[in-house]
Amino acid sequence: MSWRLADRTLELAQPLAAGIVNVTADSMFEGARSVTPEQAVADGLALAEASFDMLDVGAVAARSGPPVSAADEAAALVPAIEGLAGAGVPVSADTFSVEVARRALDAGAVAINDISGGSEEMFELVAGSGCGYVLMHIEGPPRVDRPVKRYGDAVEHLKSWLGGRIEAASRLGVSEEQIAIDPGLDFDLTTAQDLEILRRLGELRSLGPALYVSLSRKDFIGEVLAGSWQERLPAGEREWGTVAAATLAVREGADVLRIHDRSTLQAMRVAGRIRGDLVANSATKSPEASD
Repeated sequence: MSWRLADRTLELAQPLAAGIVNVTADSMFEGARSVTPEQAVADGLALAEASFDMLDVGAVAARSGPPVSAADEAAALVPAIEGLAGAGVPVSADTFSVEVARRALDAGAVAINDISGGSEEMFELVAGSGCGYVLMHIEGPPRVDRPVKRYGDAVEHLKSWLGGRIEAASRLGVSEEQIAIDPGLDFDLTTAQDLEILRRLGELRSLGPALYVSLSRKDFIGEVLAGSWQERLPAGEREWGTVAAATLAVREGADVLRIHDRSTLQAMRVAGRIRGDLVANSATKSPEASD
């Protein structure tokens, strides 16, 4: 398995960590608010030094809120990407604005992490640039609250929905190797659905692209730890729940994890080696040894 970006191809024999850099003052986790482009560059360089495999840089919080203009988003995002493009690791731009995505690619980003589920214009940009693309499940515009839908089988629904979007991107010239699919945990999904998707994550492999999982410190973890949605633990108290979720996501086939913390990075590295050794041992085991 591999993921093709604008200037390189990432081999995914072991899971990779995308370190989160937010040029914002309102991201859900207070510990990941870089606020200014200058601080974002410093924070991103620290993650690269800590051996994160890539950096995912955004300037608009995913939580609900009023629209942010492309000009304001680009004013924060583009300088941060320019400052991190030479960090020695690939940089993706976390944006659902086509205009901002275009400017981010010009600034040195090699992938777009799009939480909007894609559009014809975005797919055309990705096809023309050859960049990597994260296609996330979402069933409405980002940053807008709406009732959660109920699915008979959440995993089968995701396979159908993501499969349709992959086909739409392909028709506009995006290759499967450019795409990584993100189940969109916490977006238009209940906690029960999030957990079921993580249990059965490997079933999404049948779609073809790499699996990109963004779960770090998310609300579903806070609900599990507290026992209720209303009393869910805040993002700052979800570190070790994230470690557990990331470890099991790796076991179930996650290729790239978008994460905040070095603790999760360590867990991911160890889980990836265990998964790899299990696969290697299974492939080389003799018939006699399995009797």
